[in-house]
Amino acid sequence: MPPESATASIAATALPTGTWKVDSVHSSVEFQVKHLGIATVKGQFTEFEGTLEVSPENTVAYGTVQVASVNTREPQRDEHLRSPDFFDAAQYPEIAFRSTAIRPLDEDTFEIEGDISIHGVTRPLTLKATLEGTETDPQGNDRVGLSAVAQLLRSDFEMKFNAALGSGNMLVSDKVKILIDISAVKAG
Repeated sequence: MPPESATASIAATALPTGTWKVDSVHSSVEFQVKHLGIATVKGQFTEFEGTLEVSPENTVAYGTVQVASVNTREPQRDEHLRSPDFFDAAQYPEIAFRSTAIRPLDEDTFEIEGDISIHGVTRPLTLKATLEGTETDPQGNDRVGLSAVAQLLRSDFEMKFNAALGSGNMLVSDKVKILIDISAVKAG
């Protein structure tokens, strides 16, 4: 039986029905974290996939990210992020998300509640999402655009590497902001 909140989201938003596959060439999965308490380091994952299944009965969003594809534009830092100090990409090669409920906030914005698995730990995560619009591309493919943001704590996923600085700041913030921009193509 679909969750009541998932069914309600279809009637209250302009989210079009169908199965939508993420077009990774026109999409991004990014993160931001404070370094030294004063600068924001931005990174992205270059290998990911996702699906949004929208129907009047149920709506489900799910996807995976390949951890080894992390890119912060600094190869030495990227290698450290792949190491056991952070993601431990060899042991935990994927980050996975699957929605459990989708609730409308208004016509174009909604909350996506779900479970995210990082570093062998699964926890709830709520994304605030915006429907950016729909369009037919020059090849005749129907597309939908979505953006979503969330925040999580690294320590909730057993990623506790850090160092205290003399100022009281930490080398790397525990808070991580997630930013997702998706262009998805209607399947079949």
